[in-house]
Amino acid sequence: MIVEVVAGALLLGMALALIRAVRGPSVFERILAANSFNTKTLLMIAVAGFLADSPEDYVDIALMYAVIGFIGVVAVLRCVKYGGFMADEEDQGR
Repeated sequence: MIVEVVAGALLLGMALALIRAVRGPSVFERILAANSFNTKTLLMIAVAGFLADSPEDYVDIALMYAVIGFIGVVAVLRCVKYGGFMADEEDQGR
């Protein structure tokens, strides 16, 4: 019973984060909302493991999703800040 309530609350939070990602006034707020959506998805994977009565099977999936999400956010921030992945050394302030 409690796991279903948690899943519903996570879905509501994911919907709100998705709305913020679409309507955010700045790029950085959109990226923050996307990162929040990523975290809530990670938690939803863990809750799905508890609903399936095998949480240990979902831990690896959740950890890989967390790593991929973190790398994705860092890549997007780098593109926003430098205008691409391969910026010149002068652009980076070195």
